Amino acid sequence: MIDQLTVFIENKTGRLTALCKTLGDAGINMNALSVADTADYGVARIICSDPTKAAEVLSEAGFRATTTKVVAVEVPDTPGALAGVFAALEDRGINVQYSYCFSANGKAMDALKAPEEAIAALSAAGYSVMHQADLA
Repeated sequence: MIDQLTVFIENKTGRLTALCKTLGDAGINMNALSVADTADYGVARIICSDPTKAAEVLSEAGFRATTTKVVAVEVPDTPGALAGVFAALEDRGINVQYSYCFSANGKAMDALKAPEEAIAALSAAGYSVMHQADLA
């Protein structure tokens, strides 16, 4: 599993810029950014080079940031490949709360909020599950 940074941000102009600038100024590289919104706030999910440092610098800048464990799996960059990932989990009765794709070290990846059992299911199906060190 890898650490995902979850940041709650006001849904107003300039907040994403401030978030990205704060991380950039701290030398933190983002591999992935997913933003979901409501009328008043957004939830940014970030895969980055140093999630612990990122949470610290964002907190210092007034953002509410936490880390969450997610499964990161390498996915072949071909049509329908992601369906195979989900099928491997479905076959074992494993539910996925959310998912988003990203690229790291030239590889197509998917981040999944799923229970830890997903790691064994994906590995058994022949998928490479990534660890935090794989993203450095």
